Amino acid sequence: MIKMMRTVFTQKTHDGTTERLLQLALAYFATYIATGIAPKYFMNTAPGYPAMNDVQYMVYSTLFSSLFCVSLVIAWKWYKFQSQGKITVLGMTFPKEFLYIIPSGVCTAVVIPTTTLMYLLPISVMVAMIIMRASIIVISRIIDTIQIYQGILTKKVYWEENVAVIFALFAVALQLLNFKGAITLARDTGNYMLFLPQLFVFDPNNFAFLTNAAAVTILTSYIIAYAIRIYIMNYFKNTRTKGVPYDNKGFFAVEQLSASGAMVLATLAVVFLMTPDPSNAKDFVANFQSAFSMPHPQWFKAAIAGIPYGIGAFFSVFLFMFKGRTATFSGLVNRLTSLIAGTITTLLVFLLMAQKPPKMEDWLGLIIILVAIYFLGLAEKKRACELATAHEIEPEKDSEITASCDTEQKRS
Repeated sequence: MIKMMRTVFTQKTHDGTTERLLQLALAYFATYIATGIAPKYFMNTAPGYPAMNDVQYMVYSTLFSSLFCVSLVIAWKWYKFQSQGKITVLGMTFPKEFLYIIPSGVCTAVVIPTTTLMYLLPISVMVAMIIMRASIIVISRIIDTIQIYQGILTKKVYWEENVAVIFALFAVALQLLNFKGAITLARDTGNYMLFLPQLFVFDPNNFAFLTNAAAVTILTSYIIAYAIRIYIMNYFKNTRTKGVPYDNKGFFAVEQLSASGAMVLATLAVVFLMTPDPSNAKDFVANFQSAFSMPHPQWFKAAIAGIPYGIGAFFSVFLFMFKGRTATFSGLVNRLTSLIAGTITTLLVFLLMAQKPPKMEDWLGLIIILVAIYFLGLAEKKRACELATAHEIEPEKDSEITASCDTEQKRS
């Protein structure tokens, strides 16, 4: 393990290796923390803080994060896509992969604002946000099943990956449990036998989103858009033929360019075509338009603070598309990394800005996530060995994974 971590922190690694996977996960972890702290600062209403609203911060931070991504992929010329073939439509010839990568970018443009939109609703959206987090894990597992059935995915999903899915969903579901109420009742009554049943006493207000048409529409849009996007990522990953480079950088470039284009069109539509409701302080259109017409004094700082989100987008996509892994595995690595980073972010915000500390269920969830990661580690050892044996990846020099693979082969 020490040798592996030395490689992770000091060397350039090969595509598809465990060491590269850890590098991407650690980088995503760091950017996710920065991305999580920034809105807590800019939307803090305490004296001395900017006190932006959700929409203002979304507009300013998304503006620079998207511009940052697009600028880099253009500067690095990642848009020069290495295709498996060309197609001609209406006299224009372009890589045939664009037919599904551009829709993936449109789906990305849907995913980005939907979380913010959910928070703007005048109801409790806790359960809806939990569904959003869990949906990626479930969707990834379903997509593997679909693509195995279609013959697109030829690898099997290891049982360790399925166990990790169960633990990950359990960790997310902990947020639904009534820990505070159960502890209070047990302490006040002195009857600790009441603790367990009280955990499952749910506040009906947390399910109010089910009767709110806007909330259901936003949640459905998020899930459908993410499902299409993850399917497309894995379709691209699993249909590369031998001799064609696995150009995930090209995929990212085309997706981000199309996502940015879609968001620009949506922005113009909201600013020039939609009618605001000034009487509603949480009206999305009114807040969106005022973000441009009456910019917040610290809008530029908020825009700069959005850059870590743009950097994180690189690592997030590369994790989802990680070479040789199933959607189940990649989706879990992506989501578990963000969940751990979320808990650490809450702790840092508590220490730095005196906001709410992580709850008991956050710490319990973190422990369960570590169990899920343990099973993912077992799956990764098997997968890396499988890929190295099939010469689909080039292991790092003196790789511990390769050594364990050799040991297993000798035993068998």
